[in-house]
Amino acid sequence: MTGKNYSVIVPVYNSSRTLRPLLEGIISSFGKIKETFEVIFIEDCSGDDSWNVLCKLKKEFPETVTVIRLAKNFGQHNAILCGLNHMSGKHVITIDDDLQIPPEEIEKLIAEFNKTHSDVIYGIYSEKKHGYFRNFGSRIVQKIFKKIFKAKNDITSFRLISEHTASKLKNHKENFVFVDGLLHWYTNDFTFVSVRHEPRKTGKSGYNINSLIKLANNLLFNFTTLPLKWMTYLGLTFSLLSFISAIIFIFRKLIYAVPLGYTSIIVTIFFFFGITLLVIGVIGEYVSRLYSVQNEKPQYSVKEII
Repeated sequence: MTGKNYSVIVPVYNSSRTLRPLLEGIISSFGKIKETFEVIFIEDCSGDDSWNVLCKLKKEFPETVTVIRLAKNFGQHNAILCGLNHMSGKHVITIDDDLQIPPEEIEKLIAEFNKTHSDVIYGIYSEKKHGYFRNFGSRIVQKIFKKIFKAKNDITSFRLISEHTASKLKNHKENFVFVDGLLHWYTNDFTFVSVRHEPRKTGKSGYNINSLIKLANNLLFNFTTLPLKWMTYLGLTFSLLSFISAIIFIFRKLIYAVPLGYTSIIVTIFFFFGITLLVIGVIGEYVSRLYSVQNEKPQYSVKEII
């Protein structure tokens, strides 16, 4: 399987019903454009029959398909990194396993790459065909991403990554993997092409509100020091407010003999105690990530390759 022009990496999680039509669509698309390719499925410890389906596909297409089974669920981005470290093609295309992005849209990515030779080509869509809460969560994550990386366009999991850019991703050693964040660290050469996004035909998304919140949290604490800066500004603001309040209380006590009162003191203590705990919590988030790096927690663990 050496000498391929493209490696198509597909993270797989509970998608047994869509794997065959996805592979057939990929094969059909590359047949039209006459490019050599391989397909790497990363089975991310699914709870359905995905592994058995992939084993059958491997037997039917032994020269095209590679299947990697992870020892536990590591998440989509870690699975993609696993695929990058086992690819034999020059360039990389990542696509989801749910058929919401039709595999024939791969032709658009390759056509755009042949014109621009950009480091990364993103397939973007004007409207995501997810549920309301998933779309809402995705918009929040997109806003946070744009704020951190000064990005102008939305990002998607459907992308073409050039050979030399993909080689840089392989050097990432930290446990938390966010492919798009790493891409924006290594290059500013992005191109965007419009693709179709269709409603999910079967199953449900592996991303829910909780996982999107966790992703947003990881983005903030792994790719930026913004929370620490916010706590600094918060501390300065409330220090100023407390100083002004103290001046007012002293003035009222000296001029008007107004009693300060036990309630106001208790409320003030609890308020600033809460702010202190918040600041300690933010610092703790960063310390916990330093702890994970120090212990070299694995990015993924391969159980089997066929």
